[in-house]
Amino acid sequence: VLCAVGGVQAQSLTIDRQMRRYNVPRIAFINKMDRIGANPDNVVTQLREKLGCDAWPVEIPIGKEHSFQGVVDLIGMRAIYFDGDNGEKLRYEPIPEDLLEQAERSRAKLLEALSMYSDALMEKLLAEEEVESELIYDVMKQALQFNHFTPVFMGSAFKNKGVQPLLDAVVRLLPSPNDCHPKAMEFQEPH
Repeated sequence: VLCAVGGVQAQSLTIDRQMRRYNVPRIAFINKMDRIGANPDNVVTQLREKLGCDAWPVEIPIGKEHSFQGVVDLIGMRAIYFDGDNGEKLRYEPIPEDLLEQAERSRAKLLEALSMYSDALMEKLLAEEEVESELIYDVMKQALQFNHFTPVFMGSAFKNKGVQPLLDAVVRLLPSPNDCHPKAMEFQEPH
């Protein structure tokens, strides 16, 4: 979880070190998108430069700071709004006209990044064929489980904006505890 204003901070580096040590797959969530100074592009850049992650947004915000309303899902190519007092009612709409071009560019960059992990996806892009959401999720899950790729979600946890798509991604992309084989660290007495 990263602050949309502060970005990668000291505790982010500590957590990253532990995740690498224990080989834990990661999903990034840029929180506080409704705060003044929110800059998700800067946070993604910091993830790449400071943590060395192959991080790519799978969403773009609809508005920033006080005008943050929801996100554009780049995989399903739809807008998601979070209605209700606590963002509990998800409303799916077509992408707003003023964000459509940016969403298409961002989706193309995401698919290009993911194609480095899949020949099937690369072939579809080279043939300029439509890429199904299921293939995108499959490639993303495979790359994520080997700690090669970091999908980036965004929202504001205070009002649960963006939390439901994040939780859906956790269920869909991260390995089940039943699929993991934990390794115990052996305790050694100090000499």
